Amino acid sequence: MHKGYIQVYTGSGKGKTTASLGLALRAAGARLEVFIAQFIKQRKCSEHKALERLKDLITIKQYGKGFILKRAPDEGDVKAAQDGFEEVSNIVSSGKYDVVILDEINVAVKYNLVSIKDLLKIMDAKAKGTELIITGRYAHKKVIQKADLVTEMKEVKHYKSKGVKARRGIEK
Repeated sequence: MHKGYIQVYTGSGKGKTTASLGLALRAAGARLEVFIAQFIKQRKCSEHKALERLKDLITIKQYGKGFILKRAPDEGDVKAAQDGFEEVSNIVSSGKYDVVILDEINVAVKYNLVSIKDLLKIMDAKAKGTELIITGRYAHKKVIQKADLVTEMKEVKHYKSKGVKARRGIEK
């Protein structure tokens, strides 16, 4: 069994979830089993349709009530994140999956839907052979310190500033 590492994709730029999905695709191509937990997100995007075709190798679940960047989290947001976190804690430590992706978990921590203490605990409890991927802007400095690989996506230029809305198959 190989050693699994902890990777973090963070920063204000586009591409954190996309990078983690690329890794999931690569892992599935190598017949590795992948679990993707999407925190905060509720809407099904184009990647869900593609991942459905790989359901024998990739499982994806959402634990959220929708984006909270423009609103305060409510009790439903907290409950969804906590329920998801409890399920994912068992998955990360079980060793059942070769790759586990905690998409937007950094944002869930930033908005106190999940505590930093709990996220650090899950990082410590990771099964030896499991690769753990943590995504979302606002990665906590303790998460960055504990991780083996950290990539920061930095926005240099983005067409949204020219009014371009999220496009199907590209951003959603």
